[in-house]
Amino acid sequence: MVTLRKPKEEMRYILATDVGSTTTKARFFSNESGEWRFVIAGEAPTTVEAPYEDVTLGVRNAVREVEELTGHRILAPDGSGIVVPYDGKIGVDLYCTTSSAGGGLQMMVAGLIKTMTAESANRAALGAGAIVMDVIARDDGRQPYQKIQRIRSLRPDMILLAGGTDGGATAHVVEIAELIKAAGPKPRLGAGYQLPIVYAGNKALQPQIEKLMGSEFALTLVDNIRPVLEVENTEPARRAIHELFMEHVMSHAPGYTKLMKWTDVPIMPTPAGEGMAMQLIASVYKENVLGVGLGGATTNVYSVVDGRFVRSVSANLGMSYSVTNVMKSAGLPNIVRWLPFKIDEEEVANRLMNKMIRPTTIPQTLEDLIVEHAVAREALRLGLEHHKTIATRLKGIQVQRTISDMFEQELEETYIKMMIIDIIAGTGGLLSHAPRRIQSMFILTDAFQPEGVTKMFQDSVFMMPHLGVLSTVYREAAWNIFDKDCLVRLGTVIAPAGVGKLGDPVMTVELEMPDGEILKEEVKFGEIKRINLPERQDANAVITPQRGFDVGMGPGHKLEKKVMGGVAGVLLDGRGRPLQLPEDEGLRKELLVKWWQAIELYPMDELKELI
Repeated sequence: MVTLRKPKEEMRYILATDVGSTTTKARFFSNESGEWRFVIAGEAPTTVEAPYEDVTLGVRNAVREVEELTGHRILAPDGSGIVVPYDGKIGVDLYCTTSSAGGGLQMMVAGLIKTMTAESANRAALGAGAIVMDVIARDDGRQPYQKIQRIRSLRPDMILLAGGTDGGATAHVVEIAELIKAAGPKPRLGAGYQLPIVYAGNKALQPQIEKLMGSEFALTLVDNIRPVLEVENTEPARRAIHELFMEHVMSHAPGYTKLMKWTDVPIMPTPAGEGMAMQLIASVYKENVLGVGLGGATTNVYSVVDGRFVRSVSANLGMSYSVTNVMKSAGLPNIVRWLPFKIDEEEVANRLMNKMIRPTTIPQTLEDLIVEHAVAREALRLGLEHHKTIATRLKGIQVQRTISDMFEQELEETYIKMMIIDIIAGTGGLLSHAPRRIQSMFILTDAFQPEGVTKMFQDSVFMMPHLGVLSTVYREAAWNIFDKDCLVRLGTVIAPAGVGKLGDPVMTVELEMPDGEILKEEVKFGEIKRINLPERQDANAVITPQRGFDVGMGPGHKLEKKVMGGVAGVLLDGRGRPLQLPEDEGLRKELLVKWWQAIELYPMDELKELI
């Protein structure tokens, strides 16, 4: 439990930083006006690599920028770090930080059955903010010697070992432990220390595991992840991973021991901070949230559905360093289908390869921007597909099937259904810095294809990790800043599920605007409309779908609901779900231009020159 240096009511200044792989970002918050608000941001290159090899230099430089912009002194004059608490002249009352420098937290996961204990262990590691390098299981299709080679070559920061229910399998769990011991894996940082292993399997085996591995590894024993098949208990493992991350991984990274002394709050992996922020949105609104962090190297997808939090990392999908992986995974035809102008696939490939070589460049022309947005749609689509494979019902448990289930071929594995998602939230450079807010809203809409009525949010200036870690110690301040300065309300998407023929009626939407005016819109299939409804204003909506179309109450049944306004307004999306672009190239391009024109996605004069 973190003890604050001052009572919350006496605190005036908070500093939060994120030590990223390339940039260290400082965010300064103040309570001088009687409520917590974001004041200023400072940024500097991260200094984890040679010749500096000390992350605190980058932190100092980012904080110094905050000092110069505000005139408020934070750093100790003797160079010893950040002054905590504020003494009336210098310092802040709380300093916290997240980090993904040096590749973040990299883990290997091992379990007994790939779709059962190994899958649960994978979810626990991802929830702790790790990048999972590989999942080893008894039934993963590899020979023992291949597994040993793989474990030996990986060099993870730590290993999570699970397997067997309490009182269940023993011999096969020991087999997996013996494979790890035989491989003798070495930690990524600091060859002179033992590799941490968290054992979260069959409790009866703890003495045996300790005897087998205790001397060669830094072993931590926690409660079983799957004590019985019907229960998944990831919290003890997640907590142990976080503590070991601090104790072993961070303490061996350049300059982190110094940084750990500066902060009262344990350093958190950046994705874990981002995940805490998504959970904060879900808990305040008490609704189901689907969130995404679209980064340069990875795409993190988060979901909070009925209180259950799951995170997935698509480590090969990103908008700069991994942009060619998106091209490879999605295929060029899937990227080109979002472009309304004639462009050679080879030309698109060359542009994306240039982006990978020069990852910090930004689009200079409208054509470049539209290509980048097309890639973003595919990265997000693939990231969600991957997330659905992790956000699944527990395997191995008996499912009671109802009469209606009998007519379905099989029960769907994932519980992520777009109709039950109430909020979609996006963060990451491309979304936060889109020239027009409607662009990020439409990219998220095309990629995730929300159904029914969905609120759309976006991070304004990349503060989610900072506010996520702050929420663990001072939730009220974190939400106040989040609500007022971080979360941009993009608006609401109303999109019926179902497909039809172009021009057929899809729904009627009646909106009672804040001034009492009644707006009535008829939406046809293949049509999209945008209604201006300002941020922090709501309208009462009556949505009547046609037969065969569903907005959440069943096909053809009307829905009455309050819809949220935003900087991009309310989007009436009659393009159907699943969204299918026409095969005919001419019709596809014509429809794209029509949609973009209807919502003012790009400057139309410039766009017409490209077509």
